[in-house]
Amino acid sequence: MRSQLLVAPGVQTMDQDRDYFGNVVHYFSLTEAHRTISVTAVSEVELETYETPQLSESEPWEEGRDWLRETHTRDALAGREFTYDSPHARPDAALVSYAVPSFAPGRPLLEAVLDLTRRIHADFQYQPGSTNVATPLSEVLATRRGVCQDFAHLEIAMLRGLGLPARYVSGYVYNRPEGDTGRPNMDASHAWLSVYSMRLGYVDFDPTNGTIPTDEHVTLGWGRDFSDVSPLKGVILGGGTHAVSVGVDMVRVQHQPATLSQQQSME
Repeated sequence: MRSQLLVAPGVQTMDQDRDYFGNVVHYFSLTEAHRTISVTAVSEVELETYETPQLSESEPWEEGRDWLRETHTRDALAGREFTYDSPHARPDAALVSYAVPSFAPGRPLLEAVLDLTRRIHADFQYQPGSTNVATPLSEVLATRRGVCQDFAHLEIAMLRGLGLPARYVSGYVYNRPEGDTGRPNMDASHAWLSVYSMRLGYVDFDPTNGTIPTDEHVTLGWGRDFSDVSPLKGVILGGGTHAVSVGVDMVRVQHQPATLSQQQSME
């Protein structure tokens, strides 16, 4: 992977580090007066096709839940932290009730999660502008509409309500143009989730598309929910209102179908 981060107006120093979850983060300060700040990330990413595991080989979901509760190995403790509530993914009785039909007694964990993923895809309408980051999950469940961020938070909260570990994944997905001409197509950031199986490790699920990601999802980072992997956040000193906009442009590199070029701009 090759990437470059550009900030305008320019900054004198920029530091790179990793956060608690292991995601690469950049820090910078802009001390001069400005009306607009633009942060542009340009990356070339090579993806390998993800071979979906045999979901039936995952442990019965109750066994995985109990293993996390009773085991104190490094893997179990790391998975257990994704079973707790977080600011945007708090389970309640209604959310758990929706999830329960997918989790018959003894059903393999990942089969049950895929069934829940497909139900959310079928029952909920993708409608940009119908929600914002502060919209409660109870409203998303009641109205049956939202965006990818809502659907990821929704399924994460449902799984956590059952005692299962689920983390929020932030990234991009390549939306194939009609005819797959390779022309640029504007899109937005995407979100999905990853579920931990003690037998098969983390496996990703995309409730917005009702699928298991294979070779068209680019992962940028993960955390408990959106608040851990916001693409841009910081402190602004001064008066006036401000707003953030995000644009994503993904194209396949010619003659290298496994390589993607992505760009994110924020103003």
